[in-house]
Amino acid sequence: MQNELFEKAPIPKAYMKMAMPVVMGMIVTLVYNLVDTYFIALTGNTDLIAGISICAPLFTLLLAIGDIFGIGGSSVISRLLGAKKEDEAKKKSTFCFYTAIITGIIFTVLMLIFKGSILSILGATEQTYIYAEQYYRWLILGSTFVIFSLVPTNLLRAEGASLASMIGSIIGTVINIILDPIFIFTLGFGAAGAAMATIIGYISTCTFFIVYILKKSRILSLSLRGFKPEFRSLSEILVIGLPSSISNLMQTIGITLTNRFLMPYGNDNIAVMGIVLKIVNIALLVLVGLAFGGQPIMGYNYGAKNMARLKKTLRFGIAVTGGSGLFFTIILSLLAHPIVSRFLSDEGLISLGAKMLRMQLLGMPLVGVCLIFICSFQSTGKALSAFVLSACRQGIVYLPVIIIASTMLGLNGVISAQVISDIVTTIIAFFIFRNSLYKEIKAYSK
Repeated sequence: MQNELFEKAPIPKAYMKMAMPVVMGMIVTLVYNLVDTYFIALTGNTDLIAGISICAPLFTLLLAIGDIFGIGGSSVISRLLGAKKEDEAKKKSTFCFYTAIITGIIFTVLMLIFKGSILSILGATEQTYIYAEQYYRWLILGSTFVIFSLVPTNLLRAEGASLASMIGSIIGTVINIILDPIFIFTLGFGAAGAAMATIIGYISTCTFFIVYILKKSRILSLSLRGFKPEFRSLSEILVIGLPSSISNLMQTIGITLTNRFLMPYGNDNIAVMGIVLKIVNIALLVLVGLAFGGQPIMGYNYGAKNMARLKKTLRFGIAVTGGSGLFFTIILSLLAHPIVSRFLSDEGLISLGAKMLRMQLLGMPLVGVCLIFICSFQSTGKALSAFVLSACRQGIVYLPVIIIASTMLGLNGVISAQVISDIVTTIIAFFIFRNSLYKEIKAYSK
């Protein structure tokens, strides 16, 4: 069934069959994010909202670490399956699982030791520190579960089990949604309660994945006897995993930079931007799902040297993600004011939030296209290309843009920095693609 889907099924059918479960998982996740933000906003405490927004980069950092082994391992395993090396793929999966757990434990210890310094770097102030610290403590205590969950989420898709990947994400998210109001309001845990609900949700997700792999997976393995720490496996995974994790790491840096540049304009601006970025995730997570849903097909056909099918997959992916990005830009921009008003009651803050939201959405079609290029580089082992492009949007390009824009335009410059970065990043993406993967596809096609 997997070979039929990856090798012979019509591209639109194969692509969407792999992508839609990922998209659905992403949608459930963004529903949780919005509900989470909604319950926190109901407190009416902008310092609490800002405190949790300050910790948002930590969550994306955990996702970045998990992606090292999840996306890195998925790329390696997809290519191995395309080359008909299933035993080797099984060994790589075991390595990814246990290395992620070890990394998560080390991360937890280090982040607890340097808690005060890290919160200061993230921008916690005297007013927001108490809320940021509460959320930080519980999030870090459960960070190993967050990191580990990203591994089976991605590796199952490489095996063709995208539906199981979606179900695991849904289970954890539903539990998050149920526990949020109970922990935040009923039990009065506030910021700590929001983090507790998140971690319990991830524990549930990890439990589902472990049971599924032990009972139903044909390729993936959790056998401790099959775990052999070796430099070769680590290097193969890191060469793709590290560049792929840069996207989330750069998002961490991007959010931190945005919060830091908003600080001179008050905590209200940080709180509003925190809400806006959660809404933007409606578009961004769907685009990520559409892009990464096609990654196993790209990797499989690259491993099988079927460049004609790879080329068709890339074209379809660009059309789907670019078109979806344009759709979200139009719809969410038109509904910006009523959407923001669901989270805020002050008319001045609502108007500011609507303005921020529209500016953040302008680059969504370009983001969709860039995500396909990033996925294509990751799937085909183009580590340097994936690294450079992943680092651009909210890092290499975003830093100088936000510095220049904020200096010239003040608050408006901070708000508009992202769309300017999206334009520049897209130009870079086309240049890198034409000079790397496109040349290889063209050479094989002759």
